[in-house]
Amino acid sequence: MEYRSLGRSGLKVSTVGLGCMNFGMMVDQSRTDAVVNKAFDLGVTLFDTANIYGGEQGKGEEMLGKALGSRRKDIILATKFGGQRPATKGSPGGGSRSAIFQTVEESLQRLGTDYIDLYQIHRPDTSTPIEETLSALDDLVRQGKVRYIGCSNFDGWQLVEAQWTAQTSHLTAFVSAQNRYSLVTRDVEKALVPACNLHGVGILPFFPLESGLLTGKYARGVDAPEGTRLAKWGGAFQSDDKYDKLEKLTDLGQAHGHSILDIAIGWLVSRPHVSSVIAGVTSPEQLEKNVAAGESTFSAEQLAAIDEITAPAQAGFGPPRR
Repeated sequence: MEYRSLGRSGLKVSTVGLGCMNFGMMVDQSRTDAVVNKAFDLGVTLFDTANIYGGEQGKGEEMLGKALGSRRKDIILATKFGGQRPATKGSPGGGSRSAIFQTVEESLQRLGTDYIDLYQIHRPDTSTPIEETLSALDDLVRQGKVRYIGCSNFDGWQLVEAQWTAQTSHLTAFVSAQNRYSLVTRDVEKALVPACNLHGVGILPFFPLESGLLTGKYARGVDAPEGTRLAKWGGAFQSDDKYDKLEKLTDLGQAHGHSILDIAIGWLVSRPHVSSVIAGVTSPEQLEKNVAAGESTFSAEQLAAIDEITAPAQAGFGPPRR
């Protein structure tokens, strides 16, 4: 396993992380324990969750905390605040001082820890000034409850505004940006990637496998098996354009001895602005395959061919929110 700095910070993370979104939603505690144990075996150090994961508020954090137990100190624990379950259709104020001070205490208790390595705002709170959010997070860092802070689902201009505010107000700045990013969803390269490069922010891609589309298990015109993530959320991940790219990438991989999974994760790991690829799994075997894929390497010619297949058109739309 390779380890990289998260942006220009001193925090080191494994290049393949573990997305814990499925804990409590698609896997029970025993399977969660098995996945976490496998992560330790493989050298995965970045564990990413959120206070809204798990099928019910906080369940995912609680299950992860139980699975980690006394090993919590050996990993980089990342969680999020300020998101809302889809049924609530968003809630203003998630980035307010009062909300942050309440949610951090709840997360600490559920995770069974007295500090969070990376505390991320799940999505922008347009009803709260970014200075209020950053000031509250800065207080948590000074108190030792949080060590680093990050953002998720921010656009490029929102990240720039936040970093400028942190700099001019002498507040702790974001070290990471977690956004949807994959071979077939590259919208972040338009504005967010340049902003992150400018401000030394590391990118943490989520949905790197497009909810299973880029694993090689699915084909155009064939319904995904019931109970799979692609069957559950397929409308947000499947299109003729994506299948066109998938088929070309599959052919390219076969010509050079790479699976589509190798290309999907290995290509992201090859990006200098990516610190760690966060992929959710439902079994230890899936995690083992993801870690192996993260060790894939490509020649300059192969990378150029991948880019030619997947480069987005100039006109596009923003990535769906998670």
